[in-house]
Amino acid sequence: MLFLLQIQSPSSSCCCCCFQPQLHKAPRNSPRRASPPLNLNSNSNSNWDNLNLNPTGKGKNPSPAPNFKKWGDKLGAKSLNLAICGALALGISLSGVAAVDAKVGVNKPELLPKEFTPVIDVAGFLSAGQEKRLCQEIVDLEKDSGFKLRILAQNYPDTPGLAIKDFWQVDDRTIVFVADPTFGNIINFNIGASVDLDVPRSFWSRLAGKYGNMFYWKEKGEDSSIEAAVAAISHCLREPVGPNNCSEVM
Repeated sequence: MLFLLQIQSPSSSCCCCCFQPQLHKAPRNSPRRASPPLNLNSNSNSNWDNLNLNPTGKGKNPSPAPNFKKWGDKLGAKSLNLAICGALALGISLSGVAAVDAKVGVNKPELLPKEFTPVIDVAGFLSAGQEKRLCQEIVDLEKDSGFKLRILAQNYPDTPGLAIKDFWQVDDRTIVFVADPTFGNIINFNIGASVDLDVPRSFWSRLAGKYGNMFYWKEKGEDSSIEAAVAAISHCLREPVGPNNCSEVM
C-alpha cells in the first residue's frame, strides 16, 4: 500500500512517498535485536571541512540506518510510515552535506592580500568603508575581550582556503567567520577551543539561523548579513562569562 505524507513549514514543503512495510509479530520466545543508535552529533564549529575551505570529507563514516521495526510493533502502521517519511527528509538534508564534502579542497595563497588585515573580501561583498569599519571593530574587540575575530568573504571555490590559517596565525582564541552564500546559509564559523569554553555552542547556530539564512541575505544583501553577525559577536564577547552569557542574538 502506498502512503503519501506531505510535511509543510512556513518556508518550504516536503512531500515523501513511503511504502508501508508489512509488520510481522516476532515469535513469543524469540529475542528481538536492539535497534542501533542514530548518532546525529557533530562538532561543526571546529570542523574546517564545513567552512567550504577544504571540504574533502575523508575519514567520515555514514550513520547506521535506524531499525523501524521495533517502532512499528509499538506504534502501528500509521506511526511507522510517519517515522519513515521523517527519516527520508533527514536523509535528503544529510545527502546535501555529503555533496559539499565531496568537493576538492582549496589552498590558494595567491589570493591573500599583500599586507595583514583581519578582513579578507575576495567576493566583493563589502564596500571600502564597510571593510574599514569592520577592521576597527575587530581591533577594539580584541583589546576588550582578548579574542581574535577574522572574516573571510568568499564564493567557493574562489577563496584562499586553508592558506588563511597561516596568514592569520589561527589559534585557540581565534574565531574564523567565513561568509559564503554558495550552499545557502552565508554564515559559517571555525571556533577556537578557548572561545568554545566561554561562548555556548548554541549561540553560533542561532546566529547563523538569524542572519545567515537565504531569505535574510537575499533581501538585505550579503554585506548586511556580515555586519549584523559581527555586531552580534561583538556584543556576545563583551558580556561577562556566566550561565546566561550570549543567550540572545542581538
